[in-house]
Amino acid sequence: MPNREAPTGSAAGDGDADRSNGYERIATAFLAGRGGPTSNAIGAARVRAWARALPPQAAVLDLGCGSGIPITQVLLEAQLAVHAVDASPTMIAALRANFPHILVACEPAEESPFFHRSFDGIVAWGLLFLLTPTTQVALLGRIASALHPGGRLLFTSPATACSWIDVLTGEQSRSLGAESYREALARVGFTEISEYDDEGQNHYYDARR
Repeated sequence: MPNREAPTGSAAGDGDADRSNGYERIATAFLAGRGGPTSNAIGAARVRAWARALPPQAAVLDLGCGSGIPITQVLLEAQLAVHAVDASPTMIAALRANFPHILVACEPAEESPFFHRSFDGIVAWGLLFLLTPTTQVALLGRIASALHPGGRLLFTSPATACSWIDVLTGEQSRSLGAESYREALARVGFTEISEYDDEGQNHYYDARR
């Protein structure tokens, strides 16, 4: 079965601006590490536990999917119907090679055409803090509107409000902090919010609409 692709607009590398938040520039290095066959799979166990709470064939959107290793892979192993989006053409090409049967889009996650659909779960691992604070809050609103009642969101961002320079891309990252994320989630209709960390000290927000 050929890979299917959703309609897209311009992607990283197509214009003057890098819409992949620096990841298209460092895609080769990323694919040789976390996004490749020698991935350390940090976070996979947490995502696996989250995925197992969803019914088989539940529709899940993977925002900022990269090559699909390890997060998309975990979702597929849980027998979920995965849709994936990333703004890096190189990452999307790797995803297609790894998992040729899922529906993909090469777009910035915050502009994804998949938000015209409805999902049972949405994952944004290592994505939100790459975006500006305003874009993060707007994206949480779009996620809420795309989830079925009772649908679940899982995303990562530090619990402390802070900013830093990403060691891979050299781009600025920004966490709003746990209190601000909880407030933003509550404003768009999430009623149950849990937090926890993984073996790599990544902080998770697990929210139910």
